[in-house]
Amino acid sequence: MTGADELVFLPLGGVGEIGMNAGLYGWGPEKRRKWILVDCGMGFAGEEHMPGIDLMYPDLSYIEERRADLLGILITHAHEDHIGALVELWPRLRAPVFATRFTASLIETRKLNEPGAPKIPLTEVAPGRRFTLGPFDVEYVPVAHSIPESNALALRTPAGLVVHTGDWKIDPTPTVGAPTDEARFRVLGEEGVLALVCDSTNVLRDGISPSEAEVAATLREVIAASPHRVAVTTFASNVARIRAVAEAARAAGREVVVVGRAMDRVVDVAEECGYLAGLEPFNPPQAYGYLDRRRVVALLTGSQGEPRAALARIAEDEHPDIALSPGDRVIFSSRTIPGNENAVNTIINNLVRRGIDVVTDRSALVHVSGHPRRGELTQMYEWTRPRIAVPVHGEDLHLGEHAAFAKAQGVETVLKIRNGTMIRLGPGTPEVIEHVPAGRLYRDGELVLGAGDRAIPERRKLAFAGIVSVAIAVDKRGEIVGEPRIEQLGLPAATRGGEPIADLVDDAVAEVLSNLPRARRRDPEALEESVTRAIRGALKHHWGKKPACHVLVVEV
Repeated sequence: MTGADELVFLPLGGVGEIGMNAGLYGWGPEKRRKWILVDCGMGFAGEEHMPGIDLMYPDLSYIEERRADLLGILITHAHEDHIGALVELWPRLRAPVFATRFTASLIETRKLNEPGAPKIPLTEVAPGRRFTLGPFDVEYVPVAHSIPESNALALRTPAGLVVHTGDWKIDPTPTVGAPTDEARFRVLGEEGVLALVCDSTNVLRDGISPSEAEVAATLREVIAASPHRVAVTTFASNVARIRAVAEAARAAGREVVVVGRAMDRVVDVAEECGYLAGLEPFNPPQAYGYLDRRRVVALLTGSQGEPRAALARIAEDEHPDIALSPGDRVIFSSRTIPGNENAVNTIINNLVRRGIDVVTDRSALVHVSGHPRRGELTQMYEWTRPRIAVPVHGEDLHLGEHAAFAKAQGVETVLKIRNGTMIRLGPGTPEVIEHVPAGRLYRDGELVLGAGDRAIPERRKLAFAGIVSVAIAVDKRGEIVGEPRIEQLGLPAATRGGEPIADLVDDAVAEVLSNLPRARRRDPEALEESVTRAIRGALKHHWGKKPACHVLVVEV
């Protein structure tokens, strides 16, 4: 059907992984298809697997090559895994961006903090509003989540209606922002939903997620019962949690100190949008030392163990303004994102070692997820009654479980896909029609590297077995001039028998130089290869590992 009009869905990020959400919807014949992109998020890299890499972005090469047909970028909400790649990747796409006021304001605030950031054309969309982008009729449908103004998208097309849920849960008392609009989803179900493209994050959990109102009540109790200082760390974007902490502090006769640039940015935008109305002004970090120990609550960034964030520095007693003492309390009003466990546990252990009381969601209801459990998913399927289910926003385990769950709800067709899988939703039989290249880009300092760049695998090798560098001077006759200069990094000091590793390297180099014929010594490439092979062979024999070797031959 390559010449016929088709409705297709193509995820380039967020399917088969958590984070880096980016999904394409296209309508039209293959060669003249018009596209919209839903979200443009980032992910966090694990230092042990990608040394020196902090952030990952989806590879959008497929739509970059077709950007003349990209009608717009629709942002569902302002979490980093949905907007974090926008500033970096937008210049490659140059399409208009649509978002609600709070989301647009956070995007603008992020841009102001990045030198040379592009001028992204942002169009504010009111929740519930409908507008047209080419063949797509787009409606933003309010849903509850852990950040204000989260929305599902109702995408009406000539082939039928698609509901893209984004991140959502059912919370009748979200404390900040609108609840999930059940009535609207029921109306969409009556209209007839061709496909439900749905969040899979919590499909492994039974029941219904607790409400933000329940967390707020627990925070009020825990803070009121704290004898000394209280510090609360949470996701900076969780405005409902920020408000809950502020209200709990007020009830306990305490003042709030906000610590961390990310928290400052969100507070500024939330105040501007009215989500923190009626609260006393927050204090800057410099006020902390002047407040009575029993009359302060510090609201901190760093819930994921980020080494440069406020909490990590406080745990090491290295923050210039904030200090904690034995008997103080730290509340982790957050969940640990997979991959961050070691960093978070290190902070918790540092705090406990110093006599500081730590409260997490394992001991009290101080955090709830923003994603639907199975009971909530059941309701969404009952409201919308889709003919096709497409699980997204999850790793393979989540996607597989969601697919089985959707079948159990009586959905006619369930399509299991991953990043790069293009599916036809209609007209005709829904099915996989193509696999396109989809991968990751890596933020390395001020650079963005492709997945095939040599830097990352080379760093892994260096981290595994270190490096030996050798500089050798050779004259035109093939005689060695002076002594070779040898440096080693990342190697152990001695062998199991106590022989210095440096001596092994020196002996390997000396043996090569004394035994190699003069003609071979006059060939720089041959000399480099021989020295490298000798060093790696000697260390493999005595150590069991072969380090990287860099041999520089200088002709004098």
